[in-house]
Amino acid sequence: MDARPALTTPGRVVFAPGLARSIPSEAGIVAMEVDMGIADLPRPVGYVLGGGGSLGAVQVGMLQALSEHDIAPGVVAGTSVGSLNGAVVASDPASAANRLSHLWARLTREAVFPGGLLAQVRTLQHTRTHLFPSTGLAAVIGDFLGPDATFAGLAVPFAAVAMDVATARPHVLREGPLLPALLASAAIPGIFPPVEIGRRRLYDGGLVANVPMRQALAMGARSLVVLDCNFPGHAPDPPETIAEVLFYTALVTMRTQPALEAPLIAADVPVVYLHGPEPLRFSPLDFRHTAMLIEAAYEAARSFLGDLDVTGPGLYGSP
Repeated sequence: MDARPALTTPGRVVFAPGLARSIPSEAGIVAMEVDMGIADLPRPVGYVLGGGGSLGAVQVGMLQALSEHDIAPGVVAGTSVGSLNGAVVASDPASAANRLSHLWARLTREAVFPGGLLAQVRTLQHTRTHLFPSTGLAAVIGDFLGPDATFAGLAVPFAAVAMDVATARPHVLREGPLLPALLASAAIPGIFPPVEIGRRRLYDGGLVANVPMRQALAMGARSLVVLDCNFPGHAPDPPETIAEVLFYTALVTMRTQPALEAPLIAADVPVVYLHGPEPLRFSPLDFRHTAMLIEAAYEAARSFLGDLDVTGPGLYGSP
């Protein structure tokens, strides 16, 4: 895996730790390229965690690989399952990978998506908007963070990204209790009910900002490390149930945003887009393969980081 930048900006001088060297551009302008490792990224570093259901286990392996480098986050932004993992990271970055590995080992489909097919039909008939109650997800959030956790109690600035139903635009949540914010960020339309916070009705932020890079930059990040748990360049498996149909539609929509935004953002700041495992044929609703996903993601990210050569603004890896 080539960890050189996919995009550089000729004529820009980047001041950072490392050895600078001049690089001639096609226009004859001399650009300054600076050798940096992952530990030399401009601070504050923004960790960006995207959505993807049970594939969020991939982020645990990526965090394990990152923990082997001096690259603690200065800000954290997450969407959907990435907001849940991200909140744990923001609560204590040093212990997050270890904590999450134990928490994810206990997750099951029944815990997050309670009820069989008949229960789903009854819920849909009663609510007309969704298949599952959010009670299971709320219990998982409480297990991960405690039922009374707040943004103010986190060690690192954190944002959970949802979608405002009235505007169909990203809505950033950064204050108050974490539980409703994380429920909103993960409220996949048709799967879970929308969440009311203040006067806003909110759904899963993955529909508009599944990998919230711009939101991390708005929080002050000067470089980004992206933990995207969707397999780059690969569509999910064909769905077989109504829940999987809804999730499939959301995932296909989610893939467009990072592919469009990452190169644009990388023109100004280094964007390290971590390499995940090779595509595995697992449903985002299936939690039976957590250990395999974590291990595969760890090995892939560890290899990628070992070869990484940061030379200033650019896209290192790809969505």
